Amino acid sequence: MSRPILDESHIHPAVRARIASHHHDTLCEVQDAVGQHAVVVVGMRQNPFCRKARKALDAAGVAFKYLEYGSYLSEWRRRNALKMWTGWPTMPMVFVKGTMVGGAEDLERLIREGELKRLLG
Repeated sequence: MSRPILDESHIHPAVRARIASHHHDTLCEVQDAVGQHAVVVVGMRQNPFCRKARKALDAAGVAFKYLEYGSYLSEWRRRNALKMWTGWPTMPMVFVKGTMVGGAEDLERLIREGELKRLLG
């Protein structure tokens, strides 16, 4: 699968550094967590799907790292940087062994079908 991303040659040199550094700290925090934990859930306050994903993992007895970035009206720019990085448009973002597997409903399907246990080894 390949999704179109604007080629750097079509970005003016004066703004390339700003684009590259846009919420770089947030991206690094998530990348570090994904590298250190088998399961990572990236979410936000007040979102029922983020709670749903955490409850599903708890019920399955799977340990996970949870990172939370704001609520509906706060920190949306940080979440937007993560959405641009992953290409995933909604919260939560669930990572298993370094692979983005989708959101809460995708996670529930992986648990239900036994795929999560297979991925975790």
